[in-house]
This record gives sequence, C-alpha cells and structure tokens, in this order.
Amino acid sequence: MDETIKAELLSVGTIAIEESLLPPPRTSTAGPGMGLQNVFFSSGGLRVRLEVNRDSPLKMTRKDDHVVISRDNTELAEGIIEEVVAHCPGQVYITVSERCIYNCQFCSVPLSKGKIKTKEEILAIVERAREKGTLKVIALTSGIATSPDDEIDRVADIVKSLVPYGVPIGVAVHPAKDSSRKLKEAGVTEVKYSVETMDPEIFDRICRGRKGHTLEFILESLREAVEVFGRNRVSTNIIIGLGETDECVRQGVEYLAQMGVIAVLRPISISPLRKEALEHAVRPSPERLLKLTTMTREILEKYGLSTRESQTMCLACTGCDLTP
Repeated sequence: MDETIKAELLSVGTIAIEESLLPPPRTSTAGPGMGLQNVFFSSGGLRVRLEVNRDSPLKMTRKDDHVVISRDNTELAEGIIEEVVAHCPGQVYITVSERCIYNCQFCSVPLSKGKIKTKEEILAIVERAREKGTLKVIALTSGIATSPDDEIDRVADIVKSLVPYGVPIGVAVHPAKDSSRKLKEAGVTEVKYSVETMDPEIFDRICRGRKGHTLEFILESLREAVEVFGRNRVSTNIIIGLGETDECVRQGVEYLAQMGVIAVLRPISISPLRKEALEHAVRPSPERLLKLTTMTREILEKYGLSTRESQTMCLACTGCDLTP
C-alpha cells in the first residue's frame, strides 16, 4: 500500500471482511464513529482504519498468512490486521466521558448515554496493557459530561495518576479557560483541541449550541496551548467533507501553522445516527485527499513543523487520515 492506495481506501472508509478475520468485537467510543466496529490494516509501512460494513465496495480476504483488500475483484493491497491495545494500535487510547452536552451534527456521542469511566477503571485498562508489555503511549479523549471546565479538571486528575507509568500522555478534549496550563501541570505531553472546520458558517451550523465556545475561542485556546506545550505538541482536527472549499482548508491550515498548530485533515465519517443532519456531507475523493495532504505538508515545512515529532494520538497513529 502506498499513499495513493491509502487515499482510495480512506475515500471509501469502510470494509467488508471475511467473518473469520473479524477481530474481537471492538467498537469506537469516541466521536463520529462511536458504536461502529472497525479494523486497522497495515501494509508497506502505512496504516489505515476502516469501519466494518458488509455493503462496502472494499473486500478483505485471507491470503496465506496475510490479508488482501480488493475492489471489483482487483487486488489493491496486501498486508496484516493490526492488534489494537485500546482504540488504536500502539497506544492505550481511552475515552473518559462517553457522553456530551453539546450536539455537534457530525458526532454520535451526544445521542448516546455512555458511561463516564472512573479513574480506577482507566488505571485498570492501563495496568493490563503494562502487564502485557504493550504500554508505550497513553492518550485520553472525552466528551463533555457536565461542562468543559469540569471535564478538564476530571481529565487532569486522571493524568496525574498516569504520570508514574513514564510514557508520553496525549489529551484530546474541548478547551476551557486555563485548560492548557492545567493539563501541562498535570503531566500531559501533547494536546489536541479540535476546530472541526475553519469555515465560520459551517462551524455555526454544525456546532451550534456550544454556549459561547465559538471557533474564535478554540483558536485562541490553541494559540495559548502552543505557548504552554510548544510547537509540534499541539494539533487540531479539520473535518473534510462538510462543504468547505479547498481554499478554505488551505487558508485554515496556514493560519494554524503560523501559530505552531498542526492540522489533522479528517475525512468526514457519517454515522447512521447522523445521516439526516449530514445529508449534504460527502466523503472526500482520493484525489482531493492527496491534493490537500500535499498542500498541508508544504505548509508545515514552510513553518518548520513536522508530524514526525508527534508521539501520541492521531498524528502518531495515522490510521484515520492521510498524514503528511
């Protein structure tokens, strides 16, 4: 698998897989893909995450001790299914609060009444990984159970208990006042505050009801995060496929890079629970993904940023995105 093949796989985003190849039941508890089963495929040094869907045009079958992905009876890539520690390969990636008071139209979490993991439950997951010898990175993400401020305090308290494990810790949450300082002092290595889109009109439409937590607030929080964590330690998601133009993406990526933030370009994942709200959303084509990723790489190089320095979360995993 090279970047062109990965772009084609990402543009589809799903896979029909032989039942015997299905990994143990594992569903996402974070973001748009909450509740959907997925599989991580690795080939040629690249990794891609695909949602399991029997109606997908992509098919995964066994071939000797490997697996093959094909489309229309044409083989696209040969590789392996990767073992997942928690949420993604190589990381113990845990969702703290599987619920959210906001109602962003691309996300399934607000439609569920998921649990809020206790510190003890999270420590148990991490400890099992340590005992198996698979604990290399810890990452935490979370919805918002009561308020952004309370969630930051909850996550910071958990992080303090994880620091003794001596591995990098990444946190992807919604920002709150003084959140970067609190997370840094707790022991966080890297942070992600997602803008979701750099188009103000789209943001207002899909992220309505955030009670003052505007796009401008998130951007200012990202700027403060760079001051606290440093360059190459702060990232943000830009969803691709909500109706934004390529020029809007380019301007957004450059605006973020100027302040030292790395943008993760995330193809829209349309949950069955959000089909009506996202009726105009379109998963990006392979050509668009390649074009925007090449553009992003050039912009990051221009401002002296590199995804290779990232140790945690999406930029280290690379499964959901065509990462520069």
